[in-house]
Amino acid sequence: MSDWNDRVALVTGANRGLGLEFARQLVEGGARVFALCRDPRRATDLAALAAGHTDRIAVHAADVADDASVADAFAAVGRATDRLDLVVNNAGVFGPRDQTLETLDFGAVREVFEINVLGALRVVRAALPLLDGPAPRVVQISSLMGSIADNGSGGAWAYRLSKAALNMATRNLGHELIRRGIVTAALHPGWVRTAMGGDGAPLSAGDAVRAMLATIARLGPAESGLFLDREGRPLAW
Repeated sequence: MSDWNDRVALVTGANRGLGLEFARQLVEGGARVFALCRDPRRATDLAALAAGHTDRIAVHAADVADDASVADAFAAVGRATDRLDLVVNNAGVFGPRDQTLETLDFGAVREVFEINVLGALRVVRAALPLLDGPAPRVVQISSLMGSIADNGSGGAWAYRLSKAALNMATRNLGHELIRRGIVTAALHPGWVRTAMGGDGAPLSAGDAVRAMLATIARLGPAESGLFLDREGRPLAW
């Protein structure tokens, strides 16, 4: 997959940040893109992008925390295409930032897991019937904050726990999906200037996505199930 011309991609959380930038760069690279987000009516930047590429971007509502919503979105996608070459599981939330064990909100942690972990698995399962092209890829946008080995400060309970679980889910998917010829990986984009990353982050969304797409294009069976940085270098679990 040296370029994206005539490829078919699906991106979740495409309303802003990395998801919007994935949609932008993929369509500009020649791909046809299904852009999923929870509330397209509020996704003004995505709507503007789609308006400029009406033949190659389709926007669909999908709440990845809801089984029926994901099923409805993929029913619509399945009516429009018979294959997906790439799925980017980007939808995610950070959750409470400043909690300790004593103040931990277990309900909030469950909500973060529902989106960041189970949401990704819902999307992969719904996408399976369409992932039958010559070299399909499934990518989870993870974070180094999910690395157990790299946790030098603690905190961010919900986010760290969810990304560690997402990394394990990716490892399991690596074993299962490769039997179908599907390569999957978890990618850490770096600290990026998005609504989640904040204005102080050193990396633009454009640069992060450009690097990740180059890495995704190089993924092969040997990388399936791995946790990688945006340049494709392995990261410690």
